Amino acid sequence: MKHLEGKVIALASDHAGFAKKQVIKKFLNDNNIEFKDLGCYSDESVDYPVYAHLMGEAIEKGEYEIGITFCGSGQGISIAANKHQGVRSGVCWNTEIATLARQHNNANVCAIPGRFVSDEEAIAIVTAFLSADFEGGRHARRIEQIPIK
Repeated sequence: MKHLEGKVIALASDHAGFAKKQVIKKFLNDNNIEFKDLGCYSDESVDYPVYAHLMGEAIEKGEYEIGITFCGSGQGISIAANKHQGVRSGVCWNTEIATLARQHNNANVCAIPGRFVSDEEAIAIVTAFLSADFEGGRHARRIEQIPIK
């Protein structure tokens, strides 16, 4: 994950993803990967769009290049984050999907389904996502067609 040097990973979750986010924060700390936790900060019920939009706005402003989000299914927070033109969020439930999200879709946000993956799986998914690079080529043409102009 050498290409992460000097980059800060943005993290965001709702209450259902809070515990899994704590696991990933420890993993990132243990691997000297910088991150910023944009919330939420407990397992008390909150609305996932609030935190998805905090991350989406921060990515659009260029404050962060890469983010990881967490909610129960991964779907809601990903849908909300994708409302931002600068975000390409993919729900990643295994390492192959996480790798392909980066390689083929140039995803800059990995949405983890906190209620459906183990701690070990979440770590493996994040590792795969952060280790993969966009392949460009035929995929670049497709990525260029995503934003509504």
